[in-house]
Amino acid sequence: MTDVEWTIKGREFIHCNCAYGCPCQFNALPTEGHCRAIGVVDIDEGHHGDTRLDGLRCGMIVSWPGAIHEGRGAVVPIIDERASDEQREALLRIMSGQDTEPGATFFQVFATTFETFHDPVFAPIDFEIDVERRSARVNIPGWMEARGEPIVNPVTGEEHHARINLPHGFEYDRCEVGRGWAETSGPLAVSLADSHAHFARLHMTGSGVVH
Repeated sequence: MTDVEWTIKGREFIHCNCAYGCPCQFNALPTEGHCRAIGVVDIDEGHHGDTRLDGLRCGMIVSWPGAIHEGRGAVVPIIDERASDEQREALLRIMSGQDTEPGATFFQVFATTFETFHDPVFAPIDFEIDVERRSARVNIPGWMEARGEPIVNPVTGEEHHARINLPHGFEYDRCEVGRGWAETSGPLAVSLADSHAHFARLHMTGSGVVH
């Protein structure tokens, strides 16, 4: 870890294969015994040292054969093709858990559970998200297509509004819960259908997460 300081403020869409709510948020085992997920972050404001990150996006495709904390995971990091060489290096350092206190961000926590780091992808990331409306759409040509939407009451057809509040969470303190669908290609081919998704606002720093 270096002395560089960094901050990211933005919005995230995370979608996994678990039941709505995701047992991981409650220290329980994954619904199907393993974890497959995608995540995308839209950076509203950010910097890594003197390198600005405003307006960039990043994403990941991840997979674990069991619960996340048991390790043996794999990741494909995806970086916005608009990023300069300096911005790419900065985002990859953040996403791989470098320049971060242990346990301070979900990037750093996840990084400790990966044994396979696939080559990073530099691609256009078409991403729209509305946290309050529990809505998201992702298109990364050749790599990922995903969407998120509200859970629907099966009886009334009305949108179901649920939140998770984690006052000491390392990813967020509150997220909006919905459902999602995703298909990915490449070394980690993942297919997710009508399963947990969450939408959150992020404020992360190199020395911890600020809620």
